[in-house]
Amino acid sequence: MEYGHRRLTLPGEGVRLTADRWAPPLRTRRGTVLLLHGGGQTRHSWRHTGRRLAAQGWTAIAFDLRGHGDSDWAPDGDYTLDAHVADLRKAVTVLDEPPVLVGASLGGMTSLLALAADPAVARGLALVDVTPTTERAGTAEITDFMRSGTAGFATLDEAAAAVAAYNPHRTRPPRPEGLKKNLRRRDGRWYWHWDPRLLDARQTDPRTLDENARRAREAARGLAVPTLLVRGRQSRVVSTASAQELLSLVPSARLVDVDGAGHMVAGDDNDVFGEHLLDFLDGPVRLAG
Repeated sequence: MEYGHRRLTLPGEGVRLTADRWAPPLRTRRGTVLLLHGGGQTRHSWRHTGRRLAAQGWTAIAFDLRGHGDSDWAPDGDYTLDAHVADLRKAVTVLDEPPVLVGASLGGMTSLLALAADPAVARGLALVDVTPTTERAGTAEITDFMRSGTAGFATLDEAAAAVAAYNPHRTRPPRPEGLKKNLRRRDGRWYWHWDPRLLDARQTDPRTLDENARRAREAARGLAVPTLLVRGRQSRVVSTASAQELLSLVPSARLVDVDGAGHMVAGDDNDVFGEHLLDFLDGPVRLAG
């Protein structure tokens, strides 16, 4: 199926959010899916998923969260969950219909809390390796990886080596040029294209993380839309116990474990992830109307 791709800007709460949109022909449209990436990632992590969704009749929109990629950095350095939730709720107002939210990690927590604030914000929710309770050691690994790049890299190969060290089970691309979309060259070095203030204490303090988990559990208890959890079986962030806790909070939710995938499920096995997402869209979401 043919589909159209274009770049667009969505409104956030005091910031502009850069997005990619993949859309099928009007006669085949089945709905809208809004894709939210994880902390330190960009909208480009959804490229293959967006194309696949459009090929199956879904309009797919992936946007850079505030402080990431080509979206604005927060003037006041506010990257709390509440700030991301406010951006998401603002962005949804310009869509033609309530979307299905697909959120990885930070994007999943944002989506979950946005639904708690306004149950009409979406018609379905897919959480990609994120649950209200996460393994603190696993989330610390992500933070450490992000901090390790704040001084920049001398070469693209050096950046690629850092990614490979964090994701040792993923096949390393033969050429590092693909990283350019997530890096910017400055003063002779390559830097990840996100605001370093993302790692400020008000975002990473253990008390903040505990409060975020409490709020997420309350949000999960109130979910009234079809819900899917896709977990990487090798994830160090979402444990089997955490996944079971989500199912106890949302008894109607569907759980899928992806073999050979870690926390970055969509990137580790995009084909399998796409199949499970389409099954969810064609099943529980469609039946719920």
